[in-house]
Amino acid sequence: MSRRYLTVSERRLMVDRAKGRCEYCKCPDDYSLQSFDFDHIFPVSQGGLTLLENLAYACGGCNGYKQAKTLVIDPESGIEANLYNPRQDSWEDHFHWTNDFLEVSGNTAVGRVTIQALKLNRRGVMNIRKLLLIEGKHPPN
Repeated sequence: MSRRYLTVSERRLMVDRAKGRCEYCKCPDDYSLQSFDFDHIFPVSQGGLTLLENLAYACGGCNGYKQAKTLVIDPESGIEANLYNPRQDSWEDHFHWTNDFLEVSGNTAVGRVTIQALKLNRRGVMNIRKLLLIEGKHPPN
């Protein structure tokens, strides 16, 4: 069985593990207009299981854009690359903030395809980053 309901303690563990932020765009759940989901990193439609090792805490935007994607063509190299996997990859290895801290930029093919596929620099997320920057709550530690 690939889908199952998460227990309250599993949900809390996932939110704590993600420090209350989307594991892709780093938007904090306290300031998001959309609800957050538990994204299957390896999609159920492709045999992914509902296990903590296969789940990421994701804002509605990132989860909606990701859908069942796992591979995307890198805009720089033209080669297919995996999307960022929060359970296996280090965010800092694949991404960095631009000098103004408003946009995420890719260090690797994984970073670039994830930015493109999940639209990590969409206007709403950048607006939240701007406001949080003014309040001293962005970028995340």
